Amino acid sequence: MKDPYEMLANAIVLRAVRDYRDSLKKLKKYPNNKSALYTKREVERFFHSDWYASLTTVDPEMLIEKLKGEVI
Repeated sequence: MKDPYEMLANAIVLRAVRDYRDSLKKLKKYPNNKSALYTKREVERFFHSDWYASLTTVDPEMLIEKLKGEVI
């Protein structure tokens, strides 16, 4: 059985990925959407935080570029 803390850490990161992807899709359609811009910035800030680094070893820049590539 997986460690519950690892499962929680993965769920937090996956939620951020989902939120980021959704904000990028909204911004593609509506570039001036303030809510999507806010979410994008906040998730990018999270990806570069110490908290993110304590949750995963996934490189934040690589993840951001991969997600941006999915939406383009």
